[in-house]
Amino acid sequence: MALSRDQMAIRVARELQDGYYVNLGIGIPTLVANFIPDGMEVMLQSENGLLGMGSFPSEDSVDADMINAGKQTVTAVSGSSIFSSAESFAMIRGGHVDLTVLGAFEVDVSGNIASWMIPKKLIKGMGGAMDLVAGADNIIVTMTHASKNGDSKLLDVCSLPLTGKGCIKKVLTDLAWLEIENGAFVLKERAPGVSIEEIKAKTQGRLIVPEHVPEMVF
Repeated sequence: MALSRDQMAIRVARELQDGYYVNLGIGIPTLVANFIPDGMEVMLQSENGLLGMGSFPSEDSVDADMINAGKQTVTAVSGSSIFSSAESFAMIRGGHVDLTVLGAFEVDVSGNIASWMIPKKLIKGMGGAMDLVAGADNIIVTMTHASKNGDSKLLDVCSLPLTGKGCIKKVLTDLAWLEIENGAFVLKERAPGVSIEEIKAKTQGRLIVPEHVPEMVF
């Protein structure tokens, strides 16, 4: 059974470490803020100028002026700081973010990512994604394994305009956790109840399947 959005966020949260500075992209990545392990200190950074982002607010604690890069209302933790987007991008470009979590349309076996443009569709621009993939060594991509039409998003070569080249090493889909090594997707974990055969069928790029692939536990 494919992972829910919350389960994907929970799996990403397991990659957090105490003291990390983390940037969460728009979509599924924003949900990671709700699943930081108890007792762990992680500072979430938003590219629009907030360091110390908390979980989403309850209805009675919404502050319309406190938003993340996706214009969703958020909270701020004790010790947070608010500053200009120019300073925020200086942090990102300077390599001061320990982990970046992004969505994507496509990822390929060379670690290339396409996350900002689909031809013939109206877009606002690339946003901060190009800076995020260029400024971080530790990046996790979260996305569905295949499109609504059933086309694989894990490819030999990305077909869409690229956001960054050779920068992606870890991919979490609704079916599996994979890592990119030596020009291939290496299957590390699979979603509960999802067969290796289904993952193979929905992965267009070269896929390496180890002898034992554990199921994720939630």
